[in-house]
Amino acid sequence: MNKKLLIIIIAVLAIAGIFVILRSKKIDNRVQSAKPSSSKHGLFNQARQLEVKGQLLEAKLLYQKLVNDFPESPEVMNWQKKTEDLNIKLLFSPALTPKSIIYQIRPGDTLNKIAREHKTTTELIMKSNNINDALIVPGRKIKVWNAPFNILVDKSQNILMLKDNEEIIKTYTVSTGKNSCTPVGKFKIVNKLPNPTWFKSGAIVPPQSAENVLGTRWMGFDLAGYGIHGTIEPKDLGKQVTQGCVRLSNADVEEIYSIIPVGTEVTIIE
Repeated sequence: MNKKLLIIIIAVLAIAGIFVILRSKKIDNRVQSAKPSSSKHGLFNQARQLEVKGQLLEAKLLYQKLVNDFPESPEVMNWQKKTEDLNIKLLFSPALTPKSIIYQIRPGDTLNKIAREHKTTTELIMKSNNINDALIVPGRKIKVWNAPFNILVDKSQNILMLKDNEEIIKTYTVSTGKNSCTPVGKFKIVNKLPNPTWFKSGAIVPPQSAENVLGTRWMGFDLAGYGIHGTIEPKDLGKQVTQGCVRLSNADVEEIYSIIPVGTEVTIIE
């Protein structure tokens, strides 16, 4: 009798155990279905939705995840471009990022003073806070970028990478020196000029001249005669055609000019 009872108890416990396991699996399936999709298609749709909602930082992080998780995808270059486009939008918007702070304007502050203190540019402060002139009001809180930029130029690919430490903010197509004459090494930006005059050998070419090869912006290195500038020949971008300087389209050089301060490090590699 005791033996029969023991068998019945064991059978009941076994059935109960099977029921618990099946129920747990059902709950796990529900939890999994409720989690954000980690598939390529799902991540891309989430990134697009966040971008439409104006959640730029969250969208950027998802595009970065796509690049990291699916590096062999034929779409990876598009995702990387989306990441870089969002980097620039974030720089030029009031949205806070891990590399920016909220600064409260004090009496006696000027945009130049704030920019110098935080090693940024007045243009970037103005763009990221929708400030249209240099007049600022004490007590106002503004977004200020608070991390150093650096630039890497790769002569073999004719590209310039604007970086924040090791993170690539944006990649630009450039022209470098013919016969690989652009110098290799580490340099610093020591001066910046809008609409520069070109002091050509034997002549002075004014900014408005169609023959001024410097384009709309100049950022000079601590190596006399060399720097980064715009161009009047955008068709030659991506080629080795200059006298040694690094050329960008005028739109691109103006974008970089507004972002990087004097003192920015530039590394040029073969």
